[in-house]
Amino acid sequence: MPLTLFLTGSTGIAAATARLWTDGPVFVLGNDEATCRELCAELPDSDFAVADVRDERGVAAAVGRCIGRFGAIDAVFNVAGISARSFGDGPLHECTTEGWDAAMDVNAKGTFLVCREVLRAWTAAGRGGAILNTGSVLARHPDPSRFSTIGYAASKGAIEAMSLSAAAYYASAGIRINVLAPGLVRTPMSARAQNDPAILEYVANKQPLTQGMLDPEQVARMAVFLLRESGNPVTGQIITVDGGWSVI
Repeated sequence: MPLTLFLTGSTGIAAATARLWTDGPVFVLGNDEATCRELCAELPDSDFAVADVRDERGVAAAVGRCIGRFGAIDAVFNVAGISARSFGDGPLHECTTEGWDAAMDVNAKGTFLVCREVLRAWTAAGRGGAILNTGSVLARHPDPSRFSTIGYAASKGAIEAMSLSAAAYYASAGIRINVLAPGLVRTPMSARAQNDPAILEYVANKQPLTQGMLDPEQVARMAVFLLRESGNPVTGQIITVDGGWSVI
């Protein structure tokens, strides 16, 4: 039976996961129509909606559209997120209120809204499913000299706490909820780091298994495993895919 994947984001890890998903249809929720359209053009059975994950009505409309088009949602991967550095995120004493709010609104609130809408649909239908949320290695293994962004780390920590609490609550309903915590990945969000020779040298040592930044596909392969039935009975776990960052 085909399994429908609902994912947020249309580039980087989200796009890599969509390309690897061979189990059934893919529905993309993104805030940029051009990249959503380009990604879906590569996929044999797909659709998309354009909305900001912070928009309750937009999220609800996207979930409804996916269910209307494909009949159900079987797996959810919340990837969409931002680095709020451009809004003033940084060390706690320097972090602006705008930077904190931006990180929490997009990363934590956006993940919450998508999870809530899908869980409402699943509980109403009396069915199970799998949710995978995106954390970060920085939530538990900070780097004070190069990646000191308190709002970003806090938003990812909030996602971890929410996911574990929800995993406990919904396990009896056959709903699995996990968190994928990547290291530094070569995506549009890490453009600053990709253009900084000092950071690249540092990451080559900090992530020795990949000798530098991870490719999106390396993270996507783990995401696909956890979202498929092959990931059962894994729930309430934070799975780190970081090339060694957390142990170096």
